Amino acid sequence: MAKEQSSVRERQRTNLREPRRYKVIIYNDDFTTMEFVVKVLKLVFFKKAEEAEALMLKVHHVGQAVVGVYSYDVAVSKVQRATQMAREEGYPLRLECLPEGG
Repeated sequence: MAKEQSSVRERQRTNLREPRRYKVIIYNDDFTTMEFVVKVLKLVFFKKAEEAEALMLKVHHVGQAVVGVYSYDVAVSKVQRATQMAREEGYPLRLECLPEGG
């Protein structure tokens, strides 16, 4: 009897899902100038002047605002860069990255 070769391969199930996204939040404080916040939003988060000013005013009136949603690595690096800029200028500006939807 000849051996038959099967051309059927078993498929392995892989649970693939989209990577989690993280929102970057900027918080209001009494010492960081509005101009500096706009500068950070333009240089680090690549916001246009109008959007940067609108976000800065939201932070000023509400106390915080989401400035963007990114992959984890990008969110962390943007928070670090903005925080470093603030410390170099002597401002206590605070940013945070949190999982989106959580």
